Amino acid sequence: MNRRIFLKNTGVAALGGLLLSQQSLANARAGHPIGVQLFTVMKEIDQDLNGTLKKIADLGYKEIESAFSMKGGFYGLKPKEFNSLLKDLGLTWKSHHVIGAPFKMPPDAKPMVGADGKPFVIPPMRNLKENHQELVDEVAEGGVQYLVCANIPTYTSAEVNDAIPILTKTAEAAKKAGVTFCYHNHDAEFKDVDGKKPFDQFASQISADLMKFELDLAWATKAGADPVELFKKHKGRFPLWHVKDLDKDMAKILPVGQGVVDYKHIFANAKDSGMKHFFVEHDMPENAFESLATSIKYMKDVLKP
Repeated sequence: MNRRIFLKNTGVAALGGLLLSQQSLANARAGHPIGVQLFTVMKEIDQDLNGTLKKIADLGYKEIESAFSMKGGFYGLKPKEFNSLLKDLGLTWKSHHVIGAPFKMPPDAKPMVGADGKPFVIPPMRNLKENHQELVDEVAEGGVQYLVCANIPTYTSAEVNDAIPILTKTAEAAKKAGVTFCYHNHDAEFKDVDGKKPFDQFASQISADLMKFELDLAWATKAGADPVELFKKHKGRFPLWHVKDLDKDMAKILPVGQGVVDYKHIFANAKDSGMKHFFVEHDMPENAFESLATSIKYMKDVLKP
């Protein structure tokens, strides 16, 4: 093959690869409205539920994943009431977060503070260890498709072994109720605990028919796990994603597109993951709505082929 033909053929191949990448991004976006995890506006939403949700809708978000509220229930409402409010604002309630066991701070963790710098006091929360059926029933009553375990202690082998039956019984109850149960990771699940990663234990010991995963792409990246490799290893097991970003030191959470997480590459490989919905999240931002505005602009403008 002479140089001219070689360059012509490799040029065609490169163009083909670019077009495939662009098409993969288009496919990843098609049919997947941009969602938001309400933990991002935890401080604001309990002060002004309707106003907060309207601002979210006005920014262009379409799908909602709810979380813990200081008011109890679903931001002070019953499941059907909250769902009705969302519908009135043009929002769709897709998922709800709960904790797996009674809340306790991770070992050596610093005291939590809110965006105002004041201590963040968390009241008692219902959890899957003690209230799994009640929580499943409420989500089903609200017509929510997914119930997600936001976290469960995994710092010791004993905690991991305790977690597996809690997650399994919840997954079984959710399946009976017509709800898909998922587990949401932080970075701890990808760190060795007595030579084993909790994520691998959950994936191997709990059937994929019972439990899926909501992959927090930034926390997985921080832990050194490659999201795309996880997609390939556990094809179709990640119907939900959390989308946030990290600074170069992976120490500070940033609006999407402002950090080091390679979202173009991740979204181009979305098909293997089985992703159905993704939710923008920013833990304890200084300005929640500014962060959400920056994030959705990135999602719309930068990821658009």
